Amino acid sequence: MELNVSTASQGGHAVVTANGELDLYTAPRLQAALAALLRDQVDRIVVDLSGVEFCDSTGMNVLLAAMKRVKERGGVFELAAPRPAVRRILQVTGLDTVFSVTAAVPALDAG
Repeated sequence: MELNVSTASQGGHAVVTANGELDLYTAPRLQAALAALLRDQVDRIVVDLSGVEFCDSTGMNVLLAAMKRVKERGGVFELAAPRPAVRRILQVTGLDTVFSVTAAVPALDAG
């Protein structure tokens, strides 16, 4: 299964949308998108997980590393709309208390 990653950004805020399976083989694609946003000094990153059907430990590590880098410089990193399978992984690992998880994907500010 593939992983498609797209990014929309506006005024220092970005939404990264991932669709497919996030695993050892596809995680570098998400990592590259997040690294580009970090280089661009984006201060709020929301990762839309509504299209992610599976996420393994490699995928979680990519998300954790990006969150750490964003928070180190005072930014905000959120996971949005995880499917039940991904939400279960977050709960079982305790990462639901580490990540900021929202039920819906916030819209980019219109201003």
